[in-house]
Amino acid sequence: MSKISTESVNTTMTASLSAVKDTAIVFNPAAPTIVQEQNQADTSQPNAIKASHHKANHNQNRSVAQSSDVTTANATATMPVSAAPKIGFVSLGCPKALVDSERIITELSRDGYQVASDYEGADLVVVNTCGFIESAVQESLDAIGEAISKNGKVIVTGCLGKEADKIREMHPAVLAVTGAHAYDEVITAVAQHVPKPNRSLDANYDPKIDLINEAGIKLTPSHYAYLKISEGCNHRCTFCIIPSLRGDLDSRPIDSVMNEAMALKKAGVKELLIISQDTSAYGLDLKYKTSFWNGMPLKSKFYDLCQALNDLGIWVRLHYVYPYPHVDKVVELMGEKKLLPYLDIPFQHASHRILKAMKRPAHSENTLARIKAWREICPDIVIRSTFVVGFPGETEEDFQCLLDWLVEARLDRVGAFTYSEVEGAVANDLPDHVPEDVKQSRYERLMALQQDISAQKLQEKVGKTLMVLVDEIDSDENIAICRSYADAPEIDGHVYVDNINAQVKVGQFLTVTIDDASEYDLFASYQG
Repeated sequence: MSKISTESVNTTMTASLSAVKDTAIVFNPAAPTIVQEQNQADTSQPNAIKASHHKANHNQNRSVAQSSDVTTANATATMPVSAAPKIGFVSLGCPKALVDSERIITELSRDGYQVASDYEGADLVVVNTCGFIESAVQESLDAIGEAISKNGKVIVTGCLGKEADKIREMHPAVLAVTGAHAYDEVITAVAQHVPKPNRSLDANYDPKIDLINEAGIKLTPSHYAYLKISEGCNHRCTFCIIPSLRGDLDSRPIDSVMNEAMALKKAGVKELLIISQDTSAYGLDLKYKTSFWNGMPLKSKFYDLCQALNDLGIWVRLHYVYPYPHVDKVVELMGEKKLLPYLDIPFQHASHRILKAMKRPAHSENTLARIKAWREICPDIVIRSTFVVGFPGETEEDFQCLLDWLVEARLDRVGAFTYSEVEGAVANDLPDHVPEDVKQSRYERLMALQQDISAQKLQEKVGKTLMVLVDEIDSDENIAICRSYADAPEIDGHVYVDNINAQVKVGQFLTVTIDDASEYDLFASYQG
């Protein structure tokens, strides 16, 4: 099995059953070639401009075994040897696709299947694809080809499933192709080619599998989990094909979201990462319908959901939030310490002309004024974002507008990527495409600027006391690799805590003192 890099959002993790003391290995043998929208060339990762990391770099070139160490350490037993068929799973793409993988694996496990740790041990392989940009499409096609070559029985699902003809033309041996979040279709296709196990004939059947609760099987370490609150998107950004892949906004009723959130808390999750395609539009399609949860009426509305999640008493981190005016009220909750003061907002650009060409929602908003207002409400707020450089028609003046905006906005975390054509995107037909060398030059200038801003902002934290969550223990170096409220997993920086004692465990909160900072990471001490 080939090496992978955790700078990609591709997932190679151990899946822990939240109510079952067993471990299933999910593998992703395809070597990544891209980094997706949420962390491409992130300033909190060292791939664009090298940052000095503490003793060992925990962000690069981790093998499949190393990637699963965190979750393997949380498991108390391994799956019993059984006659049950095993399904391999290759999961590509963003956290939203990861949640789709989790749901499919949960349903397969409920049906009695096990999850294989490699191609050779699998009776069939499911490849969950990404189709966000052309390099993602190519990576997905390569992963399908590798799965066919090494196993032979392959089912394809995910965003690229919309291009079934393209997949079958390149890989005619695939058994079935389904689209994104087509859970039932995947389960049906698996059962058609690898019949469900007969539990009455399986002497090693473990009845605890029936106890999988609403939290399901998670592909993240047991102390944090992604919670998807809606699917699809009502916007028609010219560079994006997500609506054609995943449809219009389709929100989950708030009682369903809260039931899963509560189940995750009961399973030991300390941090919920709220994701969707447009988090701040949550419930719009439901007309903010009222449901009952825990005997209380709740509206399926962004603000009401944030209030209810706060009552769980765990970290709640918001991703994919658009800067609509009603977000101000949610920032007030952050100022009252009822939510993590962290917003992931895909601004994408600062030039109003380019934002209009992109057809971005709220493109005419004065985002600098809104950021300033948020900081007045909640001085500790951390804002992360992503930006596209080299969009068709972007002039040097437009790009300079973006640089000037970044200087004034002083965002905490920034990722960027150069514009690339996506089959089916409206922006492909726009005039005045930017030459590749100009795109790359602008990308490097933006990243260098943001690196300086990041370094300055992190220096301001030196000497302060922070609460951090332990993600990993490096026993050789006697270091805890942690995250503060300012750091989302995989895409942001770390807090490296020196000279920890044996009592420090993964998933534990520590109060630490910040001693030093680099461009992207903090270094701290812990007194115990």
